[in-house]
Amino acid sequence: MSSSNGNGGRPGPAADDGGEVVVVEYQEEYVRNSRGMSLFTCAWLPAAPAAAAGIGNDDIDRRPMRRRDPKALVFLCHGYAVECGVTMRGTGERLARAGYAVYGLDYEGHGRSDGLQGYVPDFQALVHDCDEFFTYVVQSQSHKKAHKRRFLLGESMGGAVALLLHRARPDFWTGAVLVAPMCKIADDMRPHPVVVNILRAMTSIIPTWKIVPTNDVIDAAYKTQEKRDEIRGNPYCYKDKPRLKTAYELLKVSLDLEHNLLHQVSLPFLIVHGGADKVTDPSVSELLYRSAVSQDKTLKLYPGMWHALTSGESPDNIHAVFQDIITWLDHRSSQTEEPPLSEMEQKARHDGQHQQQHCNK
Repeated sequence: MSSSNGNGGRPGPAADDGGEVVVVEYQEEYVRNSRGMSLFTCAWLPAAPAAAAGIGNDDIDRRPMRRRDPKALVFLCHGYAVECGVTMRGTGERLARAGYAVYGLDYEGHGRSDGLQGYVPDFQALVHDCDEFFTYVVQSQSHKKAHKRRFLLGESMGGAVALLLHRARPDFWTGAVLVAPMCKIADDMRPHPVVVNILRAMTSIIPTWKIVPTNDVIDAAYKTQEKRDEIRGNPYCYKDKPRLKTAYELLKVSLDLEHNLLHQVSLPFLIVHGGADKVTDPSVSELLYRSAVSQDKTLKLYPGMWHALTSGESPDNIHAVFQDIITWLDHRSSQTEEPPLSEMEQKARHDGQHQQQHCNK
């Protein structure tokens, strides 16, 4: 996977629980996937000024940065039609201020990545792009010495991406946070098999047409008008009707998760879901919780909250949700037992030991 660096920035400082000033270092980068497409990536990293005591915010911005050792790595899987750099900025900053290194990727056809906007021609290719980039970050030079725990955080459609990443590498991920995940179509929303067959046939003829009738998802997902206006004014968010092939891919992956994956989910996970969510059914999250074989699973339902409970609610509600998420992550990041090595890490360690033995001869 090739990459090219972009610009970075520093959001305002905050103090962590220990009283140390935390500055979030923001980075942007473009990587090229196996299909030759340029994909936008971003990162929020916990940092601190080299000598922060007794200085103001303006002075902090001019101080040299001291990178903090993160508690763990968190990889963001964003929802349909949105992106990471702007829409999920609040999530990235909150987790970075809590001590986590956070990485995001705009899918093909989303945000600042290549591809027709709002078009998902192959959901599995989208998952493969995430897998390729996330494992690249884990194996990158900056984390080779610090064998870090690694978590997925998927929102809505990103919850499906996270579950499919888990299926691809069952022992690789330390855990997952699933925010209102799209992992099954509610029974009253399920299309008739005849409709599915017609949809499948049409995708080969007019795959990119914006003809799938839907309600206004922005109004249904975001409770606050401020966030609705932000999404509508964000040029990187897709706001037209779903394209035909995209709708079919989402339907297909939902059926796949329902029939083949929910009962196989074995990694530790936390589900947070708004009780008044009209976009993804909270009962589906309850089904995932009941079906999963994981021995470490938590479901938190928030009465009255909507779909976008990490960004589209009141500040108090958002704070309550993130408090639960960070507490869950902290508990699983502070455990003394090291997570098992993946096959790639075992190979890298073996190669390094072999090279060292060769040099010592």
